[in-house]
Amino acid sequence: MRLLPWTGADGKPCYLSTDNPHSLLSRLADDVEAAQLASAEQVLAGAKAVLGDPRAGERAVRFALARTVESLGDVLRVAVSRGREGDVRQSRK
Repeated sequence: MRLLPWTGADGKPCYLSTDNPHSLLSRLADDVEAAQLASAEQVLAGAKAVLGDPRAGERAVRFALARTVESLGDVLRVAVSRGREGDVRQSRK
């Protein structure tokens, strides 16, 4: 079972059961994961810029933090999906 990089309408995880890593849904999940990781890199760069700017106001810092939290959630989901669940659980301790 593969954890997909999105949730259902009720917010619960979605899983894919297939033996074909080249199926349409598998490829779509791969593409979404790649986009999430690329977005996380951009969010990280933006957050670093905000934190490095002594003139950044509370609103900018809160926005950067909110986007960072969203991206971290995506990246953790990708890690779990790729079989690194033990690594993720270990880092939460």
